[in-house]
Parts: sequence; structure tokens; C-alpha cells
Amino acid sequence: MKAVAYKEFGTTAVLQTVEQPKPTIKADQVLVKVKAFSINPMDWKIRKGEMTLMSGSKFPKNTGTDFAGIVEEIGSSITGIKKGDEVFGVVKNMMKEGVSSEYVAVTSSLVWKKPADITFAQAASIPVVGTAAVTALEKMGDINSKSSILVNGATGGFGMFLLQLLKQRDAKVTAVTSTKGIAYAKGWGADIVIDYTKEDVLSMKATYDIVIDLSGTMGYKTAKQIMKPKARFLNPTPKPIEIPLSILGNLFTGKKHIAILSSPSTRCTDILLNAVNKGLQIEVNKVFPFAQYKEAYDYAEQGGYIGKVAVEIN
Repeated sequence: MKAVAYKEFGTTAVLQTVEQPKPTIKADQVLVKVKAFSINPMDWKIRKGEMTLMSGSKFPKNTGTDFAGIVEEIGSSITGIKKGDEVFGVVKNMMKEGVSSEYVAVTSSLVWKKPADITFAQAASIPVVGTAAVTALEKMGDINSKSSILVNGATGGFGMFLLQLLKQRDAKVTAVTSTKGIAYAKGWGADIVIDYTKEDVLSMKATYDIVIDLSGTMGYKTAKQIMKPKARFLNPTPKPIEIPLSILGNLFTGKKHIAILSSPSTRCTDILLNAVNKGLQIEVNKVFPFAQYKEAYDYAEQGGYIGKVAVEIN
């Protein structure tokens, strides 16, 4: 089968199309013919060697974490899923596994039936950022209509899910985005939208109960300027060293630095599927054909787009 792999850390230049054996499955696994996979920032962080403490340096490596496709084969112990089902899912260990191939073998507990009214590209966009959004929501604690929340970098894939989930909680949400993201942020539930190309949220007088930086450009030290005395800063892309340092630092300050560490699960996916059934929008900004996977990763890494980027495999 065809797959995208790399044999050294680096830019998209290290990605190449290779021939790999079609996976064989264990009793608790399903074999899925991949129709689409989505691109996440962790993909290129791993590929560039920024996560070697967790990813290791064993090559070759595939890329991609979440996917959607059609069940080709089921393990002997599987119930509830059958051959021919349209599903979406995620690999168990994103640091060492990948889905950028024609087929993928996955533990059945990390595969779910695709809603009929969304595309494969939309379904493949759910697991990673959707789970992160659910986890972030839970890390915010007891939020209500009096809670003031700032979402910085609000209209990427993560923000797309988070804004819509926050709307269900009636929290007062301020979204920071680009000019082209304003309409999306408002449509997804933001009460106030700040265009960062025209205004600086740090220069305003408002302070917040929760600040979450999805753009990776603010950081805890900067965010403290606009945090209330007992506010929380949520960090969705912590560097390995920031995790223990934040835990230690939180012992001595009222303004907390919370690292978001999420892992897709049926519990989170049930929440997301319920939201999708209630009309949650999944914006896929651009879908690339498999032959243009390098262009897809280049496009995704440049940032500045709305929603998600996906790759389709015919």
C-alpha cells in the first residue's frame, strides 16, 4: 500500500511516498481503508524533532493522527462494527503511529461510526482538536454566564470546536482572530470579536477569568497582564518542560497555568457527536488530494486559515 513516511527529522522536504505492507489486525482491531486524514500542529512538531522525548528517533515514521474511512476487516473479538461501515478514529499513540496511508489498523475502542451527514474530511477533523476542546472546557472548571473567557487564535480547528461548546455554557466569550475570521467567530458563538490586525487585546482594559492561547503566540507570562487575580491560563501546546514547571508554579500564585493534555476517548467523542447532531459546524478550509500531501502540510504549517486542513485518499 502507499503511505507517507519520513526517515529523518526536518521540513516537509523529508516526506516521501513509500510502499508498505498492508497492516494485519489483532483480535481487538479493525482495518480501515482510509478516505481522509486531517492535519494537526503535532504532526509537524513530531516531524521536526521537537517531541523526541516522547516520539523517539526510530525511523521510518508515518504522519497523521486522525482519519476517516471504510471498515475493510474486523478482528475476531469485535462487536458493534462491521465490514463496510463508514467510521472515523484516531491512533492510540500519536507520537509513534501514523495514518497517512491507504489502510490503517486501529484498536476498535478508538473508532466510531461516522455521522451520515458529514464528509470523510469533516469526520477526520473531529478526534484530536475536538477532544482538546472538550478537555479545555473541563479544565475551565465551573463556568457560567458570568464567566469571562478570552480565546486567542479562535478560528482554527481547536477554536472552532471550543467556541461552539462554550456557547452551550452561556459564558461571555471574547475571541481574537484575523479579519477573515470575524464572521466565523461570531457565528460560532463569540460575544466579542477582536481583530488582532487592528487591535491589541493586551492594551485593552478588560480582564478575564480564563485565557486560552490557541495561537501559541501569547504565553502565560504575557497573559498574566489580562488575567483576574484567580484566573486560569490554559496552554494547549505545552513544551515538555512547561508541564512540571506549571504544576510547581501554581503552588505559589493565584493565577494558574494549566497545561492541556488530552487523549481521545469514547466519552469525549460521545460529547462531540452529540454536539454535531445538534448542529455543530465543522469547517474544513481546504482538502488536498493524496498526491499533494507536501503542499497540504506546507499550507497547514503557514497557518492563518479557518477551521481544518485535510488530505483525501481515493
